[in-house]
Amino acid sequence: MENKKRKIVVAVTGASGSVYASILFEKLRELKDQVDEVGVVFSTNALDIWKYELDEEIVLVYPFRVFEKDDFYAPFASGSSKYDTMIICPCSMGALGRIANGVSDDLVTRAADVMLKERRKLIVVPRETPYNLIHLENMKTLTMAGAIICPATPSFYSKPKTIEQAAETVIDRVLNLAGFDLASFEWGKKEPG
Repeated sequence: MENKKRKIVVAVTGASGSVYASILFEKLRELKDQVDEVGVVFSTNALDIWKYELDEEIVLVYPFRVFEKDDFYAPFASGSSKYDTMIICPCSMGALGRIANGVSDDLVTRAADVMLKERRKLIVVPRETPYNLIHLENMKTLTMAGAIICPATPSFYSKPKTIEQAAETVIDRVLNLAGFDLASFEWGKKEPG
């Protein structure tokens, strides 16, 4: 793993799966010694879905800076910023499609476009099932452009007992892909004790 502190953009779109974003924020807080800065942007639908699924308003009690979805003055809206990684979690198929087709109509899609054009790390966590051909073609386009597609598909090797533990298997994978050093389940590695 890389040992530098990361400047991360986290975008939350209106796909189902707010639990993933909630766990991601908590983990980033826990990894504060590996984080230089976290910029956050929510789509309008993300705010509604969060409230519906988690029965709470979004209240970030972390030292993360939240930007409005139409704030094109956010530092990560430009390639001159030093943000090295963007995680879109969960990512709706609408946002994924706009990014794949170069439509930068809000801060989420503009920041993703910046990551791709600057050859920085873009990790997209789609939460949809089943996929149609348009979804798959858009994912193929993003992969060919340099993005990493990491579907919100939990693993069960670690024998999760709760929804949160199952979702954590996805977030641990995302954070590993982003270059963070964290303790997480590894297949074939004997558990302590």
